[in-house]
Amino acid sequence: MRNIIPNRLVLSYILDWIVIIIIAAIGYTWSNQTPIHRPFSLTDPSISYPETKHEKVPFGLALTLALILPAAIIALVIILRIPGQTLHKDTPRSVLWRYKLWEINAGWLGIALAVASAYATAKGLKLLFGKPRPDLLARCDPDLENVAAYVVGGLGRELPGAPVLVTSEICRKRSHGLTKTGFVSFPSDHASLSFAGSTYFSLWLCSKLTIAFPYLPIFPSSRRNSHDEEQTDNPESHSHKESALSIRKEGAAPPIYTLIAPVIPIAVAFFIVASRWTDHRHHGVDLVFGSAIGVLFAWIAFRLYNLPIQRGGGWSWGTRSRRNAFFKKIGFPSHVGNENWAAERAESGQLALV
Repeated sequence: MRNIIPNRLVLSYILDWIVIIIIAAIGYTWSNQTPIHRPFSLTDPSISYPETKHEKVPFGLALTLALILPAAIIALVIILRIPGQTLHKDTPRSVLWRYKLWEINAGWLGIALAVASAYATAKGLKLLFGKPRPDLLARCDPDLENVAAYVVGGLGRELPGAPVLVTSEICRKRSHGLTKTGFVSFPSDHASLSFAGSTYFSLWLCSKLTIAFPYLPIFPSSRRNSHDEEQTDNPESHSHKESALSIRKEGAAPPIYTLIAPVIPIAVAFFIVASRWTDHRHHGVDLVFGSAIGVLFAWIAFRLYNLPIQRGGGWSWGTRSRRNAFFKKIGFPSHVGNENWAAERAESGQLALV
């Protein structure tokens, strides 16, 4: 690492944080908007549940469990464990702390991006779908004496016994609980942010603690150790060396007890989702879809900032280069590299110039 971190690089990561904050702010702004009010039937049992006054997991607690607490644990683990056995024991403390600070920044960027993106996506979809909550009728207190004035669909008028669809104007309660939050059942933002934060945190723990399915390296150690011998061996001997007995030495399952750490965040997310069901806040499909949103953004954020679990050794990806701090210029394969990369490749004949 250089002794001086380029201001251009620092600013690029400050911009990353600004973008994440903007995403979260957009989601918060959408949470205060009035959603579409989808017509509903007064005889629909799926929206006839009683209203629960006290939520088991309020939004603030869900956010703490999905974002704030994992972020604190991420910082604590990095301070205590990073850089591990990778660097020499005589490495200056200033260098060690640079590694620690970068790992904290990368870990926080990932979980913040996952939670903010999942939250904003769920909030935006809520406004578009306008699906009634399971306790809508309890929030509504419909005007049953003038149902006909609010009918907008259904076959109730032409077919005896058939349901009719009415608008939300039939509701005599016009509180915030009806107009703003009564029609935001799909998808569940509790589920999306919970699974976003918990899934990212679980993957992050697996990376740092090396908890993964065994994998076969591209160049197994048995092949590297016997490379010289293989140059003179015949094909039959080569196939023998790659037998199951040699391959099985390339990987081993981690201790089962180590799975407890990454399973706990997922269990917490499932509890939060289950509470939304028992509190009559969401239908099943709302929770499943919201959870899927969270898992998707967690995977994207983890892949952006962390090396593959099996081969990364617990490290995040490094920083972008100064030249590619804000965007990758044409001719560069990635956001890292030096300014002379293209010229060096051209001189060596590896870059085709047209």
